[in-house]
Amino acid sequence: MVLRTTIYILLFAISMGLNAQEFSKANPKDIALFPQRNEVRELKKISGIWKFKKDAEDKGVEEQWFNGLKDFRSIAVPGSWNEQFTDMKNYRDWVWYETTSFIPERWKDEKVYIRIGEASYAAKVWINGKTVGEHAGGHVPFSFNISPMLNFGAENRITIQVENIFEFGRMPEGGFSSQAIADLDYFPYGGINRDVYLYTVPQKAHIKDITVVPSFKGTKGLMEVIVEQEGDVEQGSITVSGNGHEIDKNIQFVDGLAKISIKIPDVRLWSPEDPYLYNVKVVLGEKEEIDSYSLQTGVRTVSVNENQILLNDKPIFLKGFGKQEDFPLFGRGTNNPVIVTDMELMDWVGANSFRTAYYPFDEEYYNLADKKGFLVIAESPAVGLFGLNDTAQIKSIEGLCNQYMEEMILRDKNHPSIIMWGLANEPMENTRRKEGDTSKEEAYKMFADYMQRAKDLDPTRLVMYLGDSNGPSDWYDVADVICLNRYEGWYKTNGRINEGVQNISNELDQLHTKFKKPCILIEFGAAALPGAHAINPEMFTEDYQVELIRAYMQMAKHKDFISGVMLWNFADFKTTSSIIRMGGYNYKGVFTRDRRPKAAARYLKAEWKSDKE
Repeated sequence: MVLRTTIYILLFAISMGLNAQEFSKANPKDIALFPQRNEVRELKKISGIWKFKKDAEDKGVEEQWFNGLKDFRSIAVPGSWNEQFTDMKNYRDWVWYETTSFIPERWKDEKVYIRIGEASYAAKVWINGKTVGEHAGGHVPFSFNISPMLNFGAENRITIQVENIFEFGRMPEGGFSSQAIADLDYFPYGGINRDVYLYTVPQKAHIKDITVVPSFKGTKGLMEVIVEQEGDVEQGSITVSGNGHEIDKNIQFVDGLAKISIKIPDVRLWSPEDPYLYNVKVVLGEKEEIDSYSLQTGVRTVSVNENQILLNDKPIFLKGFGKQEDFPLFGRGTNNPVIVTDMELMDWVGANSFRTAYYPFDEEYYNLADKKGFLVIAESPAVGLFGLNDTAQIKSIEGLCNQYMEEMILRDKNHPSIIMWGLANEPMENTRRKEGDTSKEEAYKMFADYMQRAKDLDPTRLVMYLGDSNGPSDWYDVADVICLNRYEGWYKTNGRINEGVQNISNELDQLHTKFKKPCILIEFGAAALPGAHAINPEMFTEDYQVELIRAYMQMAKHKDFISGVMLWNFADFKTTSSIIRMGGYNYKGVFTRDRRPKAAARYLKAEWKSDKE
């Protein structure tokens, strides 16, 4: 009996040892440059139809599903599982993905990485049953070196466990259940929602990051370029070409870093009217090309004065929308035709800008915005911060706020279309504090430090947060622009548009007098059921939506310190069930979810197109 018990204990210990796997954390620096193929780098997209299995009991690790899925079904990658399966609309727990990919023998002498464009909310990766790494937080990519786990000249099994459990201490913040979500007005799609790539970089040394800091004076442009390598190559070169000029410079690395200034004659500035892009190519090596990387970027500056946002030292006025990554069948999955269509529709109505509410979008949005000249406010998923304002909660999310901000800025810093970082959406303060409670002061200090870290990482752009009417207005002193979310005439002063707009007008005057900063009406609107009309505008009709938008925009025209109006929302989108969300949709879009124009879209076209004439 004692022998049998001892054997059971040993077997249990061995089993626990097998299941106690070590996963390295994803390094944000590994997503700084999007993978590309050239003479020294290889790239392979492995998106497609993958194997998929739900793991509601969280037993997959114990049963070693990473060694091969059984009883699986098929799923499209990219794409949200909530839209693809009828039995998983509200599923939030564990799932498993698996595919195979042939790795050629010629990759053996290179470093091979996997890059997962996004997995909500958290993911762990195995290659051929061997642990690779993990990442927490959706909406941004993560990447790992998988060379030691690969079988070269053979098929390799790639397994990814994903879970979309939402709870306090994660981002976005809020309370969650299996059926509904509090304080979150967009659908919490789960899955691998963006493309997955395998790519190589040279083993000897490779370019890890490139940062381009543009400026100009008169007709002379300047690019301050910082190149970071992984390796010990001492020499390299950089070429900047465009507008009939090609400037070549040698670069010297010290401790893996090289910094150089490139002067550009007859500079052609990037702007919505002329979204001109320069080509930047960096090469490692002097006599041989060890590694190279090319990107496109623009020369432009962004600043503010007391009343205006300035692009290239000239005032700009933002006319645009908050947007969601949401479309039928795809959910939040990358859908390139939708990206192109949305840009075309925004151009059709005369918009010049959009904000990525409330999280970083797929890189293709920014690539196309760079080319088409759209101005972008790129946002972090820091939604609903400090709902309770207790010290423990503040500390629990401080690390995530900074992780998201760093990942977002590292990935997107070279896009000229991005003029502002949105670092929080509707942060709240505690109004029920007991005597001696210092949480409000601690929340402010954390927020101020957070905003300053963003400026330190990227001093070339503005920073903002979106302020709700119940939020701490004093926090505007650490932002560059006052950005307001206001729904007077809808959630407040229901049906009384003029009264509501007057309230906002008074508030705007007070805020500008106090802070002396430009303001953006960054979120306002009214829900309109497609096709609903009334002789006298009534709430939920397209007519009421037009009247509310008209009143807000007319008010904004009479204030020289308002630098933009951005409607909520570009298109109707899926959200969670609620008595104010009929059918589980937010109907504040000026286009329907499948991109048909409502009356508000035609009204905006008439207004914004006439502004250009």
